[in-house]
Amino acid sequence: MTEKPLTHKQALAAVIQALGGTWDTERAVLALRVAGYRPADDEAAGKEARRNLRELAQDGVIVRPDPDQAVYRPV
Repeated sequence: MTEKPLTHKQALAAVIQALGGTWDTERAVLALRVAGYRPADDEAAGKEARRNLRELAQDGVIVRPDPDQAVYRPV
């Protein structure tokens, strides 16, 4: 039986849960690249990371303590 690979969002959630700390776009991009995401360019990488961070916040996995900064932390 072959396991289904993790989505970018699932991979990022797993790394955030494992490492903790604060997460911004740059750190999320690095984590996604380590998980196998190969973006077309840096702009695409940042866009994917920000989208996943927002979705994880909506799912309650992470929170954004300061609404004026795009920095998140695990719940």
